[in-house]
Amino acid sequence: MAQEIKTDICVIGAGSGGLSVAAGAQQMGSDTVLIEKDKMGGDCLNTGCVPSKALLAAGHAAEAVREAQRFGIAANHPEIEWNKIHAHVHGAIATIEPNDSVERFEGLGVNVIQAEGRFIDRRTVEAGDVRITARRFVIATGSRALVPPITGLDDVSYLTNETIFDLKQRPRHLLVVGGGPIGLEMAQAFRNLGADVTVLEMFSILPKDDPDLVDVVRQRLKAQGVDIREGVKVVRLEKKSGTDIAVFVEKDGKEEAIVGSHLLIATGRQANIQGLGLDEANIEHTAAGIKVDAHLRTTNKKVFAIGDVTGGLQFTHRAGYQAGIVIRNALFRLPAKSDTHALPWVTYADPELAQVGLTEANARAQGLGHKVLTRPFKENDRAIAEAQTDGLIKAIVTPKGHILGAGIVGPHAGELIQTWVLAMSSKLKIGAVAGMIAPYPTLGEISKRAAGSFYTPSLFSKRTRMIVRFLSRFG
Repeated sequence: MAQEIKTDICVIGAGSGGLSVAAGAQQMGSDTVLIEKDKMGGDCLNTGCVPSKALLAAGHAAEAVREAQRFGIAANHPEIEWNKIHAHVHGAIATIEPNDSVERFEGLGVNVIQAEGRFIDRRTVEAGDVRITARRFVIATGSRALVPPITGLDDVSYLTNETIFDLKQRPRHLLVVGGGPIGLEMAQAFRNLGADVTVLEMFSILPKDDPDLVDVVRQRLKAQGVDIREGVKVVRLEKKSGTDIAVFVEKDGKEEAIVGSHLLIATGRQANIQGLGLDEANIEHTAAGIKVDAHLRTTNKKVFAIGDVTGGLQFTHRAGYQAGIVIRNALFRLPAKSDTHALPWVTYADPELAQVGLTEANARAQGLGHKVLTRPFKENDRAIAEAQTDGLIKAIVTPKGHILGAGIVGPHAGELIQTWVLAMSSKLKIGAVAGMIAPYPTLGEISKRAAGSFYTPSLFSKRTRMIVRFLSRFG
């Protein structure tokens, strides 16, 4: 006979969003049940953010050795020890793992059930031999790699972000299908670590970002030896001699075979909604994810959903933000709404590319009056001193100085974008960024200089000169 549990909050999924809800709810006095069928920490810890950034760091270190000569330092070609790189990647996971562990959450008082959870009716979830009835449920089951239906895919071995970090040897030639953030980050990491890499993208790489900024990343990867093929359609795959794989691509009516030793599928993500019993719980959903309102409630008002499982922009920090919205709604009955107009995202290539809000193309498409403020890193003294001058900033503002968005491509762009995220979140105008005191010399000055350029036409206008000359008459 199934064990019956009655609780305040039941969370399905122990990724970043689910863990945040469970920890917060329990520590605020709600009895909490957390259900996870796989690894605690979800995709971000085990197969996403953490291992990818650890591998990228190794690649950046290798490239820094190669480029040391620009400072007058003679360096040998770096020797890549793949077993140690593998240990570094998995060591990073192991170091963070205790923060997300069953032991930690049980120590907080959370009832952790390691089984697959599914709704059997509107108010009940079954997980293993346990049935849970709760006042509120939160679905935070995340997403998984989207594998497209390519002819011949079942006949070859391929990697996704869920398996690529387990490689015990460096690929000789990595073929990457998909030119989004995951595909490009892995392409650069493996190229910097000595592999030949070819990226195959049906459209243009990084389509959500500003094309001017994307081109800086594109040219950098090409200079490092990454073969980027855009506008190509993958039509079929074939297994070749040994472990080699042939990817047949078509462009302008011509077909070409590209042969590599390993294949990475990086064509996006899909929501984990299978097996949840959503229909039994009267929760509306599509293949893209679970439908939620501005308060993150599903069509079953007792059930919330957060993170990747709701579709849209799929980022760990979005799930963490939404966890706070759910806690305010579910625990405190506050009418909190999700507002992602200032949601940033970063592609952690070298140089990094960070974006928040609208791009120039977005503003134009929406018919919004706007000004574009730019500043190149080659005019930033700190960037010059550190020989990292590739890149620029683009800020999009209304004629009255309201900030619509900003994009940065360059060193530490993921850190620099946070000035603009704060400004947009707090509804500050461009004058707040222009008026801040930035320490010298820092990369952050680029934001102040770009913002200050908003006032350049009026500050140095004929009218201003006339006023200054007039006032000078009075001593």
